[in-house]
Amino acid sequence: MITPQSVLRYTFGHRTFRHHQEEIIQHVADGGNAFALMPTGAGKSLCYTIPALMRDGTAIVVSPLIALMQDQVTDLKGHWIDAAYLTSTLSRKEQSEVEAAFMAGRYDLLYVSPERLLSPRFLSLLDSCVAKDKISLFAFDEAHCLAQWGHDFRRDYLRLGEIVARFPDVPRIALTATADRNTRSEIITTLRLEDALVRISSFSRPNIRYQIVPKGNVYRQLADFIESKHLGSTGIVYCLSKNSVECTAAFLNERGIRALPYHADLSAGIRQQNLDLFMNGDGVVMVATIAFGMGINKPDVRFVAHADIPSSIESYYQETGRAGRDGKPADAWLAFSKKDAAARSAMLKRGIADPNRKSIALHRLNALVALCTESACRSATLLQYFDERASPCRTCDNCLSASVARRRPSGRIGVPNRATLPEGLLEY
Repeated sequence: MITPQSVLRYTFGHRTFRHHQEEIIQHVADGGNAFALMPTGAGKSLCYTIPALMRDGTAIVVSPLIALMQDQVTDLKGHWIDAAYLTSTLSRKEQSEVEAAFMAGRYDLLYVSPERLLSPRFLSLLDSCVAKDKISLFAFDEAHCLAQWGHDFRRDYLRLGEIVARFPDVPRIALTATADRNTRSEIITTLRLEDALVRISSFSRPNIRYQIVPKGNVYRQLADFIESKHLGSTGIVYCLSKNSVECTAAFLNERGIRALPYHADLSAGIRQQNLDLFMNGDGVVMVATIAFGMGINKPDVRFVAHADIPSSIESYYQETGRAGRDGKPADAWLAFSKKDAAARSAMLKRGIADPNRKSIALHRLNALVALCTESACRSATLLQYFDERASPCRTCDNCLSASVARRRPSGRIGVPNRATLPEGLLEY
């Protein structure tokens, strides 16, 4: 008899489940629906991969990025699992071959984007497969993208509910590492998971030490931070613009720190080359825009640094969560300025989202500004934003400061002190 435990042990080589994995896997394998919120590196993919191997048919995994699909398919094939992706990077002949293999039931898992999933051609393939009971489940990976991107440049994310309406009897699971209460509600509503099994793991990453500094000459500040704490270590540096990525990488290299750029304007070949060097090497610092990182599973990243403020507290949590996946101490370093926060605010206001979505986005940015400007424990403030009670971590910069070592979190998470905010930032 196939059980979650047998698949975990004999296919993936692990002996024990973590967090809520076993409960979620068994529930979905039995035909139930689920929503899983687990921290980065907690093994979310097993929550749909193991049920896919236990059930008949092919699991359709809806994923946001081609690189993420490619990485996951490569990993699955390394475990002798039949998996494939259907993307624009394939030639027409290759796409036809994948479709034919899919229709023949050769795959355990097939990865597609929301846009591909909702295309008339693929919906026709799904109709045929569902009619023959050849679809085992739908998995919506990185489900927070539904709320973060669906209202702006990837509108098909908001249409994912059409899949549920069209195939209501196919089990479905949504998974994410980063979702506040509003995002969770939108995912559950859109994917009709109101009656699903919902499991939310702790957001705590006690091995990550948070440090936020006033932004000055950020190149020198960043280089000094790396040289003082992580010289020769693997790390990720996030920048807002492609030009900033190039300049930062060049400066770090001048200081003797091996740094590689990663952004959308680089050719696919250069991006892949730099990614391979980062994933397979030691002591490489990847300097990147947010185009890099989702799904990157490198356990020994010792630090994540932000040369510019992220767009939201969710983004900050997700990006810093790429550090220390091996459980060993790691650092999250951020250079903050009110000028950067005001620029982010202006970008959000110029966006194409409706006024309500802009208001939500500005609230999330304000919560991040509060994290940067308050004197309370960084970790506890971050956790309280996600509705999780926490004590001071004793390792962040604020906790280590003699003047605030005994202070507890303010309790007013996501509501920054107006005096610390750039003018106009609170204009919802």
